[in-house]
Parts: sequence; structure tokens; C-alpha cells
Amino acid sequence: MLLALYTRIRTRVAREIGQTTAEYALVILAAAAIAVVLIVWARSSGKLPAFFDNIIDQVAGSAQ
Repeated sequence: MLLALYTRIRTRVAREIGQTTAEYALVILAAAAIAVVLIVWARSSGKLPAFFDNIIDQVAGSAQ
């Protein structure tokens, strides 16, 4: 009886651990997809080089 209860609890915990890992993987995939979309948009709009140029100018200006 005690062994059966232990086995049932262990199986349930192992299943939840696998589910948590899958959830993390889905969240990481969604974040990567959003990042790709943003990078593609920034490159196609030409705003990415201007953004980095602006940042470099500000850093160079504050360093002097």
C-alpha cells in the first residue's frame, strides 16, 4: 500500500517536471520568434543602423 502510494506520487511528480520543461521550451520558442520578427522589421525599415549610430554618438559624446 505504501509502495503503491509512493509510486503514484513519484509518477505524478515526474510527469509535472516534464510538463514544466515543455512549457519553458514553448516560452523560449515564442520569445525567439518575437525577436526574429522584431529584427526583420528593424532591418527592413532601416531603423536599426540609425538606432545604433545614435547610441554610439551618445556614448562618444558623454565620454568626452
